[in-house]
Amino acid sequence: MGPARVDEAGVPPHTVPVVRVAAVVPDLLFGSKVKAMLEGAGHDVSLVPAPDRAGEADVLVVDLASGTIEPEAAGETGTPRLAIYSHVDAEMKARAEAAGFDLVVPRSRFVREGAALVERLASS
Repeated sequence: MGPARVDEAGVPPHTVPVVRVAAVVPDLLFGSKVKAMLEGAGHDVSLVPAPDRAGEADVLVVDLASGTIEPEAAGETGTPRLAIYSHVDAEMKARAEAAGFDLVVPRSRFVREGAALVERLASS
């Protein structure tokens, strides 16, 4: 994690350290929503084409709801991993859990609590 951001007066806007997030989100519209939400919480976000392109991220977010990424493709990276799945796809949830994701949540929960979930993973 990077240092907490400060404004022009040197005052931090929040006490949560900046989290470097790599997000694999094939859906461009949802990807821009994820990026805006996490950047709005003060985090650095990079949209990457594949899990192996996460670089030095503190947290890897992988959207499995699109069906174009297999949970097993995210591999063990040493980086905390968060999987997003469609709430109606119980099989994908089970596969993500079996693949060792640290946290597996439906898209609706990620949209509501994404910044807090990322911060929790980064601090664990």
